[in-house]
Amino acid sequence: MFSSIITYSPAYTIVPTYECFNRCSYCNFRAEPGKSAWMSLSEAGSIFKRLKAQVHTQVVCEILILSGEVHPQSARRQAWFERIYELCELALSMGFLPHTNVGPLSFDEMQKLKQVNVSMGLMLEQLTPELLKTVHKQAPSKVPSKRLQQLQWAGELKIPFTTGLLLGIGETEQDWWETLEAIAQIHLDYHHIQEVILQPHSPGKEQSFNAPSFNPRQLPYVISQARKILPADVTIQIPPNLVQDSQWLIACVEAGARDLGGIGPKDEVNPDYPHLQKNDLERILQPTNWRLKPRLPIYPQFDAWLNPHLQTAVAKCRDTLSI
Repeated sequence: MFSSIITYSPAYTIVPTYECFNRCSYCNFRAEPGKSAWMSLSEAGSIFKRLKAQVHTQVVCEILILSGEVHPQSARRQAWFERIYELCELALSMGFLPHTNVGPLSFDEMQKLKQVNVSMGLMLEQLTPELLKTVHKQAPSKVPSKRLQQLQWAGELKIPFTTGLLLGIGETEQDWWETLEAIAQIHLDYHHIQEVILQPHSPGKEQSFNAPSFNPRQLPYVISQARKILPADVTIQIPPNLVQDSQWLIACVEAGARDLGGIGPKDEVNPDYPHLQKNDLERILQPTNWRLKPRLPIYPQFDAWLNPHLQTAVAKCRDTLSI
């Protein structure tokens, strides 16, 4: 008899562009501005058709739109934003649910994307300004106040939101708690944070940051403390491909993590660490009392925040997954 559930989202990630004006020293994702072709709508449409044809595999509902950042003052910013909006529209038209995470946006950009997204996200990473002297020295959009502003705007706009911490990039333990407390306070003001990701830094081939992996044996402690700080209705998420010891993955669940994030063919942010697939996760959890269950990129309590078109799309996907 299963006693508890841990969730994941059957997802596929599309990247409008890898170009990014930030140069975070731990990044394994970005390309130089002008050096990454933008995804066309026809290319995205081909991907979506292929996903629809995979009837013998896990049904994909979430399309995670993850992009490098075009500078807010760039002449190409509007075209970049329009491409993201059009990709969301296309995904919706083909029966998928978009979740966009493309860096800081203006209030107007967030308001527009709300019309074609069931949820959105942005990692806070860490709120300490000390990292602006080190790993974020060449990353203007990693100014803590800018990223915190996104969480506030998301609350004002009633956008179901995911955020999180990146652990092991030069911050202190006290920084963890202060960042979590800031998230908790904003959620108490607006009640819009669905999930908080606790992501351990995991070195990749492309980064210049010379630091070891965050010790996954510390994660259960961080999770247990985070569970005390965050409101009970905020879910803690961990990326299972970055916790490579299955016993420590189970320990993270026992400590309070209840979601394993979007599971798809590739982790675009950590390409050196392949995603564990559904069968892998079920095998790890099989000896325990935990049962793996798919979810949508929006939690049911937020359905009423969506426009009628999005509510209809969500209802269809819930029927498809039988959740």
